[in-house]
Amino acid sequence: MEWKKRITGKNPKKKIHTRLAASLTFVLMWSFGAGCSQMDVSNYFFQNHQSEGVLEGQNQQSEDILESQNQQPAENLETKNQEELPPERISLEKYAYQQLDSAGQTVYDEMLSAILDQEKDVQISTTDTELMQRAYKAVCSDYGGLFWVDGYVFTRYTKGEELMSLEFSPKYTMTKEQRLELQKQIDGIVEAWLAGISINDTDYDKAKYVYELLALNTEYVENAEDSQNIVSVFLRQETVCQGYACAVQYLLGQLGIESAIVSGTARGEPHAWNLIRLDGEYYYMDATWGNNGYRNQEGRETSFIDYNYMAMTTAELQMGHQPDSELKLPECNAVLNNYYIKEGNYIEEWDLDFIGGKLSQAWEHQQVVTLRFSDDSLKEQAFQYFIQDGHIRDYCGGITQINYIEDSLWKEISFCFDQE
Repeated sequence: MEWKKRITGKNPKKKIHTRLAASLTFVLMWSFGAGCSQMDVSNYFFQNHQSEGVLEGQNQQSEDILESQNQQPAENLETKNQEELPPERISLEKYAYQQLDSAGQTVYDEMLSAILDQEKDVQISTTDTELMQRAYKAVCSDYGGLFWVDGYVFTRYTKGEELMSLEFSPKYTMTKEQRLELQKQIDGIVEAWLAGISINDTDYDKAKYVYELLALNTEYVENAEDSQNIVSVFLRQETVCQGYACAVQYLLGQLGIESAIVSGTARGEPHAWNLIRLDGEYYYMDATWGNNGYRNQEGRETSFIDYNYMAMTTAELQMGHQPDSELKLPECNAVLNNYYIKEGNYIEEWDLDFIGGKLSQAWEHQQVVTLRFSDDSLKEQAFQYFIQDGHIRDYCGGITQINYIEDSLWKEISFCFDQE
């Protein structure tokens, strides 16, 4: 049987019981996960498209009035902007920012400056609505901490049939005073959460710390309040995939790790995750799927951290995820910061003492340990020897029952010793 990741809620799990000789029982566990519903990621960006379309239709009359009454002011508005200093370029090292051309970067800077200053209406230096949309999405990818803004609307300024300028108007969900108060609360929680890691630790340790932090402190709740931003994570500890992705970007940023939010689908459902950079190499991280669990034969649910999604290659990502085309993404081939390789849980050869030692250590500490194998034959050999033939007793003294998850997709066996 194969372990199957589920991304749409927690369903009843099948359990298979096989009682062998010498009172050793083996239980195949079924894990469960969580993911984003149709309303999550799609709405996060679709509101922008919808707002644009509604604004063009609803405000056509007002735009005509501007055209007939303010033909000269439109020219004055352009002159005024030419006299203003350009916004500060604070995003030079941000991933999505780097993927834009110079015109897109300028619009990005203008939008970000307006959002940070909580300006109401800002004329931007383009009349290309598609460029405006790409720049805004890049801002959202690079900045997971913009919890006070939810999309935007825009106004066209025309002379006759000629489009003269676009006015960008962020949709704020709170006043600046409310934002500052929430930011103060978030800062206090983030400081406490990051107390166990240092800016001087390795990139791997930082990524692992954040991944575990979110898995242990945040629950996936489909209807969580403020689920599309970090407020749901830090103030309520309940969120969906967009909230997880925003929190990853925000927390890693505090630790000096470059990352971006990626949107797309996972198993056909709208989803969001992260592109992260560790030691100069890119990986993918999906913290939503890191928060996993399984159910034992009595029906008791137990949570555990699934490290498959902590530092994925492109090939591993594509086993369940499909990014959209909005953000140009690198080919991720690095494996040095893969959890199983880094922790010594990647098995490339048959070494009984080594594998047995891993099982013995996990048994002693009553932990879940997942071993990933380099090929199917090696995994099947381990399954036969330790589980079917019962030799796990040679390394785990006193064991009478094994709860395990067999995952053929990832070539893994998880031994769930925390059920004893």
